[in-house]
Amino acid sequence: GKTFVPDSWDDPQAFCQTNVLGTVNALEFCRKNRIPMTYVSAYVYGHPDSLPIGENSAIRPSNPYALTKRLAEEAWEFYASAYDLPVTTIRPFNVYGIGQADHFLIPAIISQALDDKEEIVVKDLAPKRDYIYLEDLVTALVATMSTQDGYRVYNIGSGVSLSVREVIDVIQGVARTHKIIVCDNAARTNELMDVVADISKAGNELGWQPGFSFHAGIENIMRSEREKRHV
Repeated sequence: GKTFVPDSWDDPQAFCQTNVLGTVNALEFCRKNRIPMTYVSAYVYGHPDSLPIGENSAIRPSNPYALTKRLAEEAWEFYASAYDLPVTTIRPFNVYGIGQADHFLIPAIISQALDDKEEIVVKDLAPKRDYIYLEDLVTALVATMSTQDGYRVYNIGSGVSLSVREVIDVIQGVARTHKIIVCDNAARTNELMDVVADISKAGNELGWQPGFSFHAGIENIMRSEREKRHV
């Protein structure tokens, strides 16, 4: 799938072709072979009315990427009802982990923390996000295999939010650096200032809870990056 939000503003058609039509292809495979499906959606709530955000909160896609994920969700809902296909939709909040592409926020900050420059440059320090470590997302996906009936939706996050400034502070703490932070004060189009997932439903129905704190996740990524760089 296509996942990088800034790119979705530049080429929404390509995101629709991949994320919506690609999803329908997977749906058809599942329908013809009677295979239950867990669909990995995304944050689709837009600007929330209140925090934390539950699965029944208003859905307001705030960028073309989120729109494609919501359209794909509607296809899953239809197939689940019309074809009696067991479908579970997972809505992960901000996923991070080892191997994430460098143009995402956390890898970009880690790269700057470990390079030879004296600054860490970001566009905006204020936005807050609920970050979920990749391994925790995987355990949630595995947990859905025990609920393969009907149509279900679960938020997957940590239940807390961190600002970009707080993310930098954690990364610098783990990296043991004290670099100057430079902010461009360039807010993204239709920026969300704070999101927090209500993960109680996943806990109650799947028995799932995140196992990694943000600090522990960053430690794992930093260890991997240092091994690659031999530092």
